[in-house]
Amino acid sequence: MTVFLNGQFLPIEEAKVPVLDRGFIFGDGIYEFVPVYSRTPFRLDGHLARLERSLAEVRIRNPYSRAQWGEIIARLISLQSFEDQGVYWQVTRGVARRDHAFPKDIEPTVFMMANPLVTPTAEQVEKGGSAVSAQDFRWHRCDIKVTSLMGNCMLRQLSAEAGGVETILFRGDQLTEASSSNVFIVKGGRIATPPKTNLILPGITLDAVYDVVARGGLPFEVREITEQEVRAADELWVSSSSKEIFPVVSLDGKAIGDGRPGPVFRKAWQIYQDFKNEVMRGKQEAQSV
Repeated sequence: MTVFLNGQFLPIEEAKVPVLDRGFIFGDGIYEFVPVYSRTPFRLDGHLARLERSLAEVRIRNPYSRAQWGEIIARLISLQSFEDQGVYWQVTRGVARRDHAFPKDIEPTVFMMANPLVTPTAEQVEKGGSAVSAQDFRWHRCDIKVTSLMGNCMLRQLSAEAGGVETILFRGDQLTEASSSNVFIVKGGRIATPPKTNLILPGITLDAVYDVVARGGLPFEVREITEQEVRAADELWVSSSSKEIFPVVSLDGKAIGDGRPGPVFRKAWQIYQDFKNEVMRGKQEAQSV
């Protein structure tokens, strides 16, 4: 596998980062992940805009312009043998002696790699998945896409050990998101998802779902959602770059609705797939639905 590290494309076995890199010492960095269909990045401008915002929030210098990022990503994609890819990259603050305060005038470390993109199969979507719930104990800046993800990993492990696909998170009585996904409920045919706040990562796929449901004329609202509403929902979905839209059919061992992917989900999922096949695989303009 060929990766990118600090201006060079090289075999992954040759990619080395100093042990005093603050990404290693503190998790002091920002990351992004963009799905690539038929070698076309999905909503790349949205991912780059989120990267720029995250870097600015933690005061890491952005080492490249948006055009340069696009060129690096395109080059990396071209060097892989597979058509559908997941491009992951991170920017750490750089190498400096260990000190909590931000060091001045150091060069950011940039690492990027591409792996085969694995999305749910039609069979997995038809079956749906289970989830568990937990209190959201993460920090209060979940809107920044930081590399320090121990809280997310601990929460995801709860569902992994239970054989589930996700951990649905609540702060007190309020739904936030899942350990690595945004969350939607459906009640009475109406879709709802929590508003974007400092407690929720502004997902690029979340924005795509906004467009998908608008395209399909599906009733939709962004509002606060209680735990009781989640447990009483007719349908429960999660969305992310790799999951796309995925149905959760049981929560904490209890069925959501009738325990099967619901009709609103099925319509939204089909619109999403049609868009992906028509636009992404057709290599047309892919920034909006």
